[in-house]
Amino acid sequence: MDFVVGPDVLLILFLVAMLAGFVDTIAGGGGLITIPVLLLAQVPPINALATNKLQGSFGTLTSSLTMLRKRVVRFEDVWKPALLAFAGAALGTFIIQLVDVSVLDIVIPVVLIMIGLYFLFTPSAGKLERSPRMNARLFNCTVVPLIAFYDGVFGPGTGSFFSLANVALRGQQIIKATANAKVFNFASNVASVALFVLGGKVLWLIGGIMIVGQIIGAYAGSLMVISHGSKFIRPLIVLVCFVMVTRYLLEKL
Repeated sequence: MDFVVGPDVLLILFLVAMLAGFVDTIAGGGGLITIPVLLLAQVPPINALATNKLQGSFGTLTSSLTMLRKRVVRFEDVWKPALLAFAGAALGTFIIQLVDVSVLDIVIPVVLIMIGLYFLFTPSAGKLERSPRMNARLFNCTVVPLIAFYDGVFGPGTGSFFSLANVALRGQQIIKATANAKVFNFASNVASVALFVLGGKVLWLIGGIMIVGQIIGAYAGSLMVISHGSKFIRPLIVLVCFVMVTRYLLEKL
């Protein structure tokens, strides 16, 4: 598809992607920043979603590689659940084209509010490692692909869902929980991107410019996660969750 934008718009999209990559790495919700700006640039909605997934996948790739390189997470611990996340997102992206998912209009705001309230009123959550409530095999085979399925169907809040699940069910410290969330989110993004690319929905020039911004922002966000930990991550997760709920409800009014 031919879609031309001026250099001034490309510069804005680059800066927006950089900010989104930073925020998304720490708390999720980067799409809240990029998708509205793409739509304001007059990008058709389906192309905006596809291009957003493409550039966002490079942000999650950058943060994932940074976390792996810094040994916040280990490849041997995450590659299997990442594959399951890929499968879950692929299935969700396929099914969304076939079924009515209007029930999400009710479910998603409720879940986002619960995540925000959990981190707001449980200040000790994620400060220290604790005993898991669900073993790794069950978690990887059920919770991870389920959240990834949601990412394929809808998307907003996926990073926050993964982080909460890692903290609440696996007892992980919030830095490790966020790092694992990025790896799983990258895998789910790749599945959706592959289907969008096959459908010819990606705008490559815009996507390429935003990829550069995403990489810069995601790398800075990864270093912030590692150096500042829960003091910085938790309040941003709470803020992002409630902003997502507000925007989502305003869209439905």
